[in-house]
Amino acid sequence: MYFQKFKRLSLCLAVVGLLTFPTLPAFSQTVPGVTATDITIGSCSALDGPARKLGTDTVTGASAYFSMINDEGGVNGRKLKLVPYDDGYDPDKAQGCFNRQMKENAFALGFMVGTPTALKYTPLVEENKVPMVGLFTGAQALYTPVRHWVVTVRASYYDETREQVDNLWNVLGMKKIGVIYPEDAFGAAVLDGVKLALKGHNSQPVALGSYPRQTLSVDDAIAKVKTASPEAVVLVGPYAPVAEIVKRAHRQGWKPLFLTVSFVGTDEFIKEAGPDAEGTIITQVVPPYYMTDLPTVALYRRSMQKYFSNVQPSFVGLEGFVDAMVLTEGLKRAGKSPTRPKLIEGIESIHNMDVGLGDKLKLNYSATSHKGFHNVYATVVRGGKPVIFNDWSIVKGGQ
Repeated sequence: MYFQKFKRLSLCLAVVGLLTFPTLPAFSQTVPGVTATDITIGSCSALDGPARKLGTDTVTGASAYFSMINDEGGVNGRKLKLVPYDDGYDPDKAQGCFNRQMKENAFALGFMVGTPTALKYTPLVEENKVPMVGLFTGAQALYTPVRHWVVTVRASYYDETREQVDNLWNVLGMKKIGVIYPEDAFGAAVLDGVKLALKGHNSQPVALGSYPRQTLSVDDAIAKVKTASPEAVVLVGPYAPVAEIVKRAHRQGWKPLFLTVSFVGTDEFIKEAGPDAEGTIITQVVPPYYMTDLPTVALYRRSMQKYFSNVQPSFVGLEGFVDAMVLTEGLKRAGKSPTRPKLIEGIESIHNMDVGLGDKLKLNYSATSHKGFHNVYATVVRGGKPVIFNDWSIVKGGQ
């Protein structure tokens, strides 16, 4: 399986570290996951199941960054060993995956995918005082209140939905907005963001339609929202159900302006939806992976070519890469004798850091804020590709 491949890669990197590193002073392992030669980082992610492309791309991006760091000598004389396990984007599997990582003596966790699972891991890492850095979800519950052992990097779903709703309302003049969402914590998180943004305009969604999570049973949700004749509809879900919604809607001749958030997995959505993806607006929490004028985007592309040449770059992979950058920076600041509290302190010491993603994304943390970025990018699907834009008037008229 895919995650077994990553485990073998991690073990190989660890062996290389033992062979190539200079002899280090004797080290007594008193900190879980930290030895004289390496630091173990665990991940529980969707490496199998219907959302597996989100998990595999996230872990691939992180692995590419760790591989590059290891080739450069590691962090303070230690190589980074990534051990990813599969949770299938299933909250019922979260406890088992967490227990497995604790048996592996993971120093920290990272690169988790999805709101329903993240909300299961959060109390576990807090209770066990294990850092969890970088989650592929923008659920507000991870941002407020500040959770000492949880570090997010991306902007939130509230940031994404505010960008969508404010521009629909103020620029496009679209005030009848519906929402189709899965019946889970992810759906609820994005729906809350839309409601909050509309509340700022003294309004609310004109129609809501929900569907069972991890299914393509979307017909009832489409019918319910379609009846209200919204001008724009925010679609919530991973790539498969969102693609199915736009395809079925278009077959019925229903073509409002469709929007979705970054979790969708832009590239897989476009692949699944085909021509029906055209005109869909997708907010992103990292710059497009083709903007190689940005140093970190170019570094991501070079690293992927070197370590995973058979995997296509993606928004999801770039986000995993950036998450790994943040975790690595925290480890560097934790010093030569890292501990879990020192990792958190190291990340909290990052202020207004230029991470090579442009002026819009400067990294900022503190003891009272564990949210790295606050801004988002808007893209629209044109010619089968996600095209970045700043002026929302270009999408006037939707399809």
